[in-house]
Amino acid sequence: MATFTLKSFTGLRQSSPDQTSFVSHVPSSLSLPQRRTSLRVTASRASPNLANRKLRVAVIGGGPAGGAAAEALAQGGIETILIERKMDNCKPCGGAIPLCMVGEFNLPLDIIDRRVTKMKMISPSNISVDIGRTLKEHEYIGMVRREVLDQYLRERAEKSGATFINGLFLKMDLPENWDTPYVLHYTEYDGKTGATGQKKTMEVDAVIGADGANSRVAKSIGAGDYDYAIAFQERIRIPDDKMTYYEDLAEMYVGDDVSPDFYGWVFPKCDHVAVGTGTVTHKGDIKKFQLATRNRAKDKILGGKIIRVEAHPIPEHPRPRRLSKRVALVGDAAGYVTKCSGEGIYFAAKSGRMCAEAIVEGSQNGKKMIDESDLRKYLEKWDKTYLPTYRVLDVLQKVFYRSNPAREAFVEMCGDEYVQKMTFDSYLYKRVAPGSPLEDLKLAVNTIGSVFRANALRREIEKLNV
Repeated sequence: MATFTLKSFTGLRQSSPDQTSFVSHVPSSLSLPQRRTSLRVTASRASPNLANRKLRVAVIGGGPAGGAAAEALAQGGIETILIERKMDNCKPCGGAIPLCMVGEFNLPLDIIDRRVTKMKMISPSNISVDIGRTLKEHEYIGMVRREVLDQYLRERAEKSGATFINGLFLKMDLPENWDTPYVLHYTEYDGKTGATGQKKTMEVDAVIGADGANSRVAKSIGAGDYDYAIAFQERIRIPDDKMTYYEDLAEMYVGDDVSPDFYGWVFPKCDHVAVGTGTVTHKGDIKKFQLATRNRAKDKILGGKIIRVEAHPIPEHPRPRRLSKRVALVGDAAGYVTKCSGEGIYFAAKSGRMCAEAIVEGSQNGKKMIDESDLRKYLEKWDKTYLPTYRVLDVLQKVFYRSNPAREAFVEMCGDEYVQKMTFDSYLYKRVAPGSPLEDLKLAVNTIGSVFRANALRREIEKLNV
């Protein structure tokens, strides 16, 4: 078994003074170049200096969370290793990103397949409400393919100095003392050892777990379980005339037929549409819900050909434990997917960057060892900034996704321009939009009225079916 070994330094096991930072199978080109940074950093006086080396951090998982974390670490002077197994990473994800992410993460426009400026919310009774009337001329929701976005972020991390390993993380040996390393066990696939790969180990100072809902890093630190949804998606190539309809438009379907606790979607991509749904409570019926979603949209996707089928677990709430000593979880591994909307891409990338910045700051650009208090600053900042959003969306899902009458009321509410403005301002820029007390009161009254009307309609339909 091949092994990464390191020079003698504070915080890891001692090795001989003449031992090199890497054994011979690691090319010297992988060493991190020195970089200037304008980031202001501080470190605890108790943090030991690292002798003749930089802090070494492994990022497990190369999705938006891992790519963003690895880039920020490398730019901050940290010796960074990014491990990812699935290079195409075609996760069943609607692929919607807010406008602010394009600017914050300096994303090139050519990786955005579509700029959605119109949405249709379609109720259980097929009442359609048009959304997007309040968008300004420059505003849109970006639609991306995960395999394109993820690869771009990984490549950018490599250009910043991160070492990329195509490998499968297996397990992690926890340190016995504060000054000993984490030992990672993984299988590397270098194209030379065949499909079985080569088992290797590596010693690191800290670990960022960005390895998704089934995170092995989370299991290694006993992070606990969480409820999860199953997302199912089909990529369908439809005729050009029908693709024109979806050029800048996305659809969301609600109803017991498409999901008892979520929604179905048709989101446009470069040359096809992504049709999908999800559920927490009835995972065994996911294919039935997917068929219903296709049937609801059948006239608009008629003649389409399924080119790819994808399924994946999606976390429903943050894990009970998101850090332990020098290990932190980000993205889906931490449980950062919102209720109601199911949004996760932006929060994954943002959490990865915030965690990395906390490590850069705590280590004084890689010069000092870090401890749990440094990583806890990331969690405190994250919870203060975004936890209220998660709580609000959790309430909305419980209120409006619980029954078809509630969903009818939800769709009717979405037709209100004030609701659209507040919703898009909050979504596109990830900030709480200031509201009007009078408009909020009107909205509450109208929502109650919508629920009563929907319940009355349900009773009339039930009478007709008797």
